[in-house]
Amino acid sequence: MSNLTRRHFVITGAALPLVAACDGGINSRGPEQIDARVDAAINFMDREVPGSQALVRDARGMLVMPLITEAGFGFGASYGRGALRINGATVDYYSAVSGTFGLQIGAQQFAHTLFFMTDAALQNFRASPGWAVGGDVRYAVVDQGGNLGVDTTTLTDPVIALIYGQAGLIIGATLEGTRYTRIIP
Repeated sequence: MSNLTRRHFVITGAALPLVAACDGGINSRGPEQIDARVDAAINFMDREVPGSQALVRDARGMLVMPLITEAGFGFGASYGRGALRINGATVDYYSAVSGTFGLQIGAQQFAHTLFFMTDAALQNFRASPGWAVGGDVRYAVVDQGGNLGVDTTTLTDPVIALIYGQAGLIIGATLEGTRYTRIIP
């Protein structure tokens, strides 16, 4: 067995329990369940993340991932499903998947929203068969005063990521390397 094959076998084996624990099986309510979770995540963000209203108002579209589950023990993986909303309406559904390797142990859940601040960024996202977060995404973080660190300079960035609602045993959350793919729930 080659190293590449062995590595894929190990990563796949580590990710299977995580993926198996996620919703979406037979008899799931698919779109209705995702939309309900997206609505709840937006309401939570509106209540708990001061300043997020400006992003919602100014964004050309937003991808809301209401529940990302991440687990790792050396190898790690995360998975979640969400919806792309334009002008408040769901236009597509997406999954988010990532894999990691390194010094890690634990599990966490969190929500995140990608705000597409320009038409070009939104079109690029929608046209790609699988879009991955890279260095071109600006993270908005809550400062010590409890406000979202968003100013007029930040609002000109093409894509802004906001992570919120973290719960679990892994410290911090990042979207680097997360791949988003359009799905039919």
